[in-house]
Amino acid sequence: MDKERLKHIPDLPGVYLIKDEAGCIIYIGKAASLKKRVSSYFGAGRNLTRRARQMTRKAADISFFITGSEAEALISEAALIKQHRPRYNVALKDDKSYPYIKLTVNERFPRVFIARRKFPPRRGPSGRAEDGALYYGPYTDVRLLRKALAIMKRIFPLRTCARLPRRPCLNYHMGQCCAPCARPEGRKAYPGIVNELKLFLEGRRKKLIDEISKKMRKEAHKKNYEKAALLRDRIMALSVVPPPAGRKQPKAGPYDEIIALMHLLGIRRPPVRIEAFDVSNISGSEAVGSMISFINGRPSKKDYRKFKIRGVEGIDDYKMMKEIVARRYERVRSRRLPSPDLIIIDGGKGHLNAASSVLDKLGFGRIPAIGIAKRFERIYLRKRSEPVVFSRRSAVLRLVQRLRDEAHRFAVSYHRRLRRGKLTLSALNDIKGLGEKKKRLLLRTFGSVKGIRKASRKRLVSVKGIDNKIAEGIRKKFAAV
Repeated sequence: MDKERLKHIPDLPGVYLIKDEAGCIIYIGKAASLKKRVSSYFGAGRNLTRRARQMTRKAADISFFITGSEAEALISEAALIKQHRPRYNVALKDDKSYPYIKLTVNERFPRVFIARRKFPPRRGPSGRAEDGALYYGPYTDVRLLRKALAIMKRIFPLRTCARLPRRPCLNYHMGQCCAPCARPEGRKAYPGIVNELKLFLEGRRKKLIDEISKKMRKEAHKKNYEKAALLRDRIMALSVVPPPAGRKQPKAGPYDEIIALMHLLGIRRPPVRIEAFDVSNISGSEAVGSMISFINGRPSKKDYRKFKIRGVEGIDDYKMMKEIVARRYERVRSRRLPSPDLIIIDGGKGHLNAASSVLDKLGFGRIPAIGIAKRFERIYLRKRSEPVVFSRRSAVLRLVQRLRDEAHRFAVSYHRRLRRGKLTLSALNDIKGLGEKKKRLLLRTFGSVKGIRKASRKRLVSVKGIDNKIAEGIRKKFAAV
């Protein structure tokens, strides 16, 4: 096992898959902290069972994915074990009553709940058990399973009542049931929600999110914005399920956030150096751009850069973004400066496409680049038409927002400084021989217009380019005010 690989495992909940030299999965496990659990197998001073020692000797690689909680990891772990049947996962014996998740697809409006069986239920050709229901599991931790079920009920609003009531109950008003008992739209939506839950229990999250996204776009196209918003919220809940109450989750540090970002965006290596860009202008006046740099999740202010837009007239954010990205990476290429591991663009798909065209032209097209749109805080990837939607509680989203906001702050502060300087320098207008360059030089030398006003003729003349005639003009200008 490559020790460097182990360093990149975050202190976050998730599922890990250990592989042998041939790339076959030999063990699948879940953890509240991936780093701590994996270290217990490969770290110093480990105390392992005979079976675990055999597994670690065969181990050659490890992959993992992050979940919102250990409870969610439990569901994914069970689905993957059933799919891959790894050699070193202990088979659950028939003589113990393990908990299952039961989905009553034999009912008109299926329910989901925890059930216990003395043995794994026998299934017919359809995959259903003898009682006509679907069983998922078995699961080894009933405490986590209850938490996972609570999460599922928030995301998939299925009925929980054994008998259908005549009117919508409290669960409907809390958004945890679509009320097929009394509402026609609830009856119509019910089969789709059941299918979504099946995908979740089978660990097929990507397909699940894709299907809900299609429904969301369809409802938005019909201008059913309320339904589209509910589907959007379901996607956000699935992107990173919030931690269950009552138990502290491992707190992600900056490097953990970087590793999580790498995996959730499909980046090949940890984005240790990240550069973020923004543009700022008011009605096209004093348009500027900024680039900020984070290393290991923290600001590196010595690497910040600001740009005064030179080649764009009027308001055209896309062209401005192209200009500052081009100037930055032309400089990186000519001076052989370190390239970033990830580029963040403040803006949606249009801003990202504008920056990407420049990166491709300059030979930096392999660097991962993303855009973050302010309105819904969605993240756009270069080769993906639909945005990635994160929960607003996601540590990964907060990292990207922190970079975007810092780039925006830096651009706005530079823009304000230029505007303030421009207004200040207008006090020196109409002085013969005093151009913009000399005005700025005076302002830098004396710090303010007030400082210039108080300066003696001798001190004014000491500034490069200011002769006695210009100095006299300055003094007369202020004397007349």
